[in-house]
Amino acid sequence: MGKLTVGALRAVLAVVLAGTVFVQAGMVWAWVSGSDPEDGSLPLTSLRVITILGMMSAQVALVCVWRLVTMVRRGTVFSHAAFRYVDVVIGAIVAAALVWFAVTVLNAPGQRADPGVTVIMGGVGVAILGVALIVLVLRMLLAQAVARDVEAAQMQAELDEVI
Repeated sequence: MGKLTVGALRAVLAVVLAGTVFVQAGMVWAWVSGSDPEDGSLPLTSLRVITILGMMSAQVALVCVWRLVTMVRRGTVFSHAAFRYVDVVIGAIVAAALVWFAVTVLNAPGQRADPGVTVIMGGVGVAILGVALIVLVLRMLLAQAVARDVEAAQMQAELDEVI
């Protein structure tokens, strides 16, 4: 991966991370300070807490992707250490899907006149789970690459002994 690509990706990750922290801080401040336009009614409070949790899952995934980019830059991504970060990313995506399903459940009673919105929101949750499955497939590809790398190192060692 080139320096420009790594720099651009890190800039995007930093901006998204800063944005989510800013929004979380604003939500917590409105909740705690009592400056809530809805006066802390249960639905808004629940949605605010769920949103904060959803952003936390995104932040965890961002930090893990940052670490993976660092490993790519150093040339150490094809190692067993990378699996830890990929597994956490998968977990964060699944957590985000669960948070989205919670939002869907909270929103559903208000959509009695138009249940299609709830169905679409459920479909978005399934799509988020689909992203987790895609990352799982990529994890399997990483596992194959690591196994091939280990095998190649063993064959090189054997060849060095013969020579």
